[in-house]
Amino acid sequence: MSRIAARSFAALLIALVGSSAIAPSARSQGAPLAGVAEALGRSGAEQPGGVLRFAFPRSDLTVVADSVTLKPAFALGSWVAFQSIGPGAAMAMGDLVLTEDEVGPVMRALQAGGIEQTALHNHVLHESPRVMYMHVAAHGDPVKIAQAIRAALAQSRTPTGSPAAPAAASAADLDTAAIARALGVSGKLNGVVYQVSVPRRERITEGGHEIPPSMGVATAINFQPIGGGRAVITGDFVMRAEEVNKVIRALQAGGITPTALHSHMLEESPRLFFMHFWGRDDAATLAKGLRAALDQTASKLASK
Repeated sequence: MSRIAARSFAALLIALVGSSAIAPSARSQGAPLAGVAEALGRSGAEQPGGVLRFAFPRSDLTVVADSVTLKPAFALGSWVAFQSIGPGAAMAMGDLVLTEDEVGPVMRALQAGGIEQTALHNHVLHESPRVMYMHVAAHGDPVKIAQAIRAALAQSRTPTGSPAAPAAASAADLDTAAIARALGVSGKLNGVVYQVSVPRRERITEGGHEIPPSMGVATAINFQPIGGGRAVITGDFVMRAEEVNKVIRALQAGGITPTALHSHMLEESPRLFFMHFWGRDDAATLAKGLRAALDQTASKLASK
């Protein structure tokens, strides 16, 4: 090899190594959703199906329900997810956690930015202060969508700066292995909160585009320990119409209270309904009740 060719090969090798040293999240978030993270002011978490999901936990709120102070990861986590659907275009969905006085200003800002509201409702009962959940959806330029969402969040007290370091995972006083065995599916710890996601078996679409589970169409179950192996639980079941009352009966039989029933989207196929719930008991006992309810749905579980 000539000296010139050797120098050219070395330069190429250095360029390739330098490219591989770029953080994977930076590379993948650069295309095809370039600029979204910058527009929102934080990095997103990559999910299966090409989804980029951003979390905005309401760490500014102190919300109490059933004499339990709710962790942000338990029931106070705003989120927005983006999926590319073509050159320069994305589908976005999300769920914003808002206090009652924030609902109006945030909704007006979203409407001004071309972001649709697809649902507005409660999740839990008798919480203080009152908290509402606003579901949003948009299609179009992902950066413009992100800018509009950030402008709307600025109308609330949602922390939008650099997020605090994630809480260290802790299974103290919560037998996550027993919970996973009872449910038939494993979850993950987010601080002290054990989070479980159970996707459905069928393909879910909107406007001809498939909606991955990470964009809000998987049953979500959260356990927050309250001491002595006990926990409170909340989340939402994703159901077709014929499953709704079967799930209600199964939850009630397990000592778990349905707290809300509603839609989250406008034009999804098949039509879905979402049921939120609350329970307080031994964590493994609650998991058994939840599994009985999951068995009434077309969920992806190991033994189904």
